[in-house]
Amino acid sequence: MDASSRIQELEPMTGESPETILRWAYEAFGDKVTIASSFGAEDVMLIDLASRVYSHPDVFFLDTDLHFHETYQLVDAIEERYPVKLRRMSPELTLQQQAEKHGEALWARDPDLCCNIRKVEPLKRALKGYEAWITGVRRDQSPTRARAQAVEWDDKHGLVKVNPLVLLTSQDVWDWVHTHDVPYNPLHDQGYPSIGCMPCTQPVKPGEDPRSGRWAGFDKKECGLH
Repeated sequence: MDASSRIQELEPMTGESPETILRWAYEAFGDKVTIASSFGAEDVMLIDLASRVYSHPDVFFLDTDLHFHETYQLVDAIEERYPVKLRRMSPELTLQQQAEKHGEALWARDPDLCCNIRKVEPLKRALKGYEAWITGVRRDQSPTRARAQAVEWDDKHGLVKVNPLVLLTSQDVWDWVHTHDVPYNPLHDQGYPSIGCMPCTQPVKPGEDPRSGRWAGFDKKECGLH
């Protein structure tokens, strides 16, 4: 079955449970599907779910060298608890090399270029050889994700994109995390609903856009991965 046929098969299932969508993904792609994880609440829920339906989920983490200490601690905790095959994808440039080429604190001057170097390019390498990737994208995260489907063809990367949590709310995610005692980043309890790199992430006030703490001061809400 080709990719387009697989997508058409799943389109009517957008309203199905995350478990059902994940089972379909692993039945369709097996070891050729990988989970993208930044280890936010959605991502740890995905890893927990995937570990329930597949014996050894493949997971990759874009290690920008700029994550919070709490994020790195969580990565270790997840790897210790779950039977995942974790791939840490690093940029081709170290922070020092990036500074020498583009100047210090590139993220403060040109966050798009910084994200391209430290996230977008490593993502391309992380997806090489795979037929599908699984993400924690939800429709209610931001206007740019409001029309996301459970399964899509990703033109940018040339493979199938599966979003099992697409119809879930933030409360749904947290209910799962707390009910199943899934390890999560303690920064979520300190006003950080969306956690990215340390220099580009700020806490937000109750009621504010959950992603308003990302790249504050810039007209930027996505890092270019989706």
